[in-house]
Amino acid sequence: MYFTRNNYIGGKKGKNDSKTNLVKIYRARLVNNQWQDLTELPFDSDQYNTAHPCLSPDEKTLYFASDMPGTLGQSDIYKVTINEDGTFDKPQNLGDPINTEGRESFPFINEEGELYFASDGHPGLGGFDVFAAKKNSAGIYKKILNLGSDINSPKDDFAYSIDIASRTGFFTSNRDGGKGSDDIYSFLETKKLTFPCDQILFGKITDIKNNAILPNAKITLLNDNLDVIASVQADEEGKYEMPVDCDERYSVRASLEDYTTQEKIITTKKDDGKTELNFALEEDKCTVTVGDDLGKCFGIKMIYFDYNKYDIKTEAAIDLEKILDAMQQYPLMKLEIRSHTDSRGSSKYNQILSQKRANSTVDWLIKNGISADRLTGKGFGESQLINKCSDGVSCTEAEHQENRRSEFMITEL
Repeated sequence: MYFTRNNYIGGKKGKNDSKTNLVKIYRARLVNNQWQDLTELPFDSDQYNTAHPCLSPDEKTLYFASDMPGTLGQSDIYKVTINEDGTFDKPQNLGDPINTEGRESFPFINEEGELYFASDGHPGLGGFDVFAAKKNSAGIYKKILNLGSDINSPKDDFAYSIDIASRTGFFTSNRDGGKGSDDIYSFLETKKLTFPCDQILFGKITDIKNNAILPNAKITLLNDNLDVIASVQADEEGKYEMPVDCDERYSVRASLEDYTTQEKIITTKKDDGKTELNFALEEDKCTVTVGDDLGKCFGIKMIYFDYNKYDIKTEAAIDLEKILDAMQQYPLMKLEIRSHTDSRGSSKYNQILSQKRANSTVDWLIKNGISADRLTGKGFGESQLINKCSDGVSCTEAEHQENRRSEFMITEL
């Protein structure tokens, strides 16, 4: 049995240099129904506190609280390995994010590896609150979960424990309505805790033609609105890693000079772990000069807008990301964005609509980091049809679509 007790030396209270009686962790063994071999643990001290011992389910690790040297705050949660012969390794501070500049005490760890502890250093409802943490797949505590108002109150709430079979447990609190200063409360957990989840997106970048490794490619992570969340650079072995959320949909772009940018959509796994996403890039065979349509390099024939609208849709942004990437790779490049409509509707209306669409395209590129002096936008309405489909001529939808096109003409390079 491991327990906390005031420091006693030879039957008398032991005190530190400030004449304060501290607490220590002691161990006793049950022999013939009698507690014997009462000893303090080797990392106890007359100069600091050790308290609140809790054994791991396999009884190989002891968790406890202490303000020993090296503590981050007023008290921290520590762990120490118990060797097979009953000796102890050196205690280890659980560190950030468990411990803070405040007080962390009363650790409890259950059979599912969930660590519960009390803290007044993490954001809470007031005083000591009970928090929980669970290691990710790499064996690291990364995120802390406040148990909320079902357990915590504006007063001190601490010494939480739970039996995972019955989902019942106990905690201590000095909340209003109790019978004394600190009272013991029981509870039934009606919904299992959901811990924050961590995923790593990883993969390798290769040449699609010969499977050769492509080092230093840029990997960009975007959300559903195609806002850039993060970017990393692949290493010399063509490998990359980046942290992502679990069960989340992302667009992921791989770009490298002299190669065609590739974009994939992926949904990460629901649990802690890794999601693999590899890219096989094709060498960019498109060479352009002043007067060329940059859109043809990427097969962009039109930027899609909803009927009678001129705001940039997600489908349009996917193609515009390719233009954006090219302009970032060639910082001297300037473009004139030209927008065309088919002949349906009045010519005046089509002229106004095409100008608004050209302006929207320019604005999107500016919003995403391209300098305004590198861009101009011009709407041509139905004035430059490329087939027979003028007013009064019967045409198929596919023939009309040929005229609804976008051009990205290079004016400087």
